[in-house]
Amino acid sequence: MASFEGMATYTHGHHESVLRSHRWRTAENSAAYLLPHLSSGITLLDVGCGPGTITADLATQVTRVTALERTDEALGLARAEIARRGSGNVDFAVGDVHALDFPDDTFDVVHAHQVLQHVADPVAALREMRRVTRPGGLVAARDSDYAGFTWFPLAPELDEWLSLYQNVARGNGGEPDAGRRLLSWARAAGFTDVTATASIWCFADDADRHWWGTMWADRILESDMAATALRTGAATRADLERVSAGWRRWSESPDGWFSIPHGEILCRV
Repeated sequence: MASFEGMATYTHGHHESVLRSHRWRTAENSAAYLLPHLSSGITLLDVGCGPGTITADLATQVTRVTALERTDEALGLARAEIARRGSGNVDFAVGDVHALDFPDDTFDVVHAHQVLQHVADPVAALREMRRVTRPGGLVAARDSDYAGFTWFPLAPELDEWLSLYQNVARGNGGEPDAGRRLLSWARAAGFTDVTATASIWCFADDADRHWWGTMWADRILESDMAATALRTGAATRADLERVSAGWRRWSESPDGWFSIPHGEILCRV
């Protein structure tokens, strides 16, 4: 079994409010940059598969997928989603992206969505992803960039939320502004054939705005991020409740608009 000593603490955790967000993700809205490169015959490793919604979508595009998570508990979420969909071509593994427990040249594609922002050493992680990818294959990664988040109407509570999240994430050993760094990390990991792109999630209609705002209103009170903020003194319960109320006010504004930029890389091995 691979060692977990180099892994950062996962900031979000797996509270229902977090899973509400992660289960919204699909291959179409979260891995569109990769989809044109997938076809029958391909084997794919999905690093940090989370609740498995993207994994299940990817499994419809390739011959075999291995879903990887860092604990059996986290992997159970993906197992449940795969079982619900009846996907018969998905394997499961527990492991550390810094030290993958697979031989060299095992997969045609290695994919990671919103993972590198949470690991202790993203360059080492990319080196490992490259090691287990066959020559001619692809390493694909997509990460958001918190410093690039933009919203309207302006709200001091959301400014406070963003600053708090960045502080907690960095305190956990991660880098929340990962999207802009993906190209640099890939080059440092030794890739020479890298296509770097960007894409955006935008929440602006009534349903999306309500879903996104109320999700974060709950998440700032109940997720592992909230527990860490309280434990470390980064915020008080009153602070978190004030931010939560700000999110709810934003979610009710007919002018509310929120955009999330993502960096993306396709690295040819």
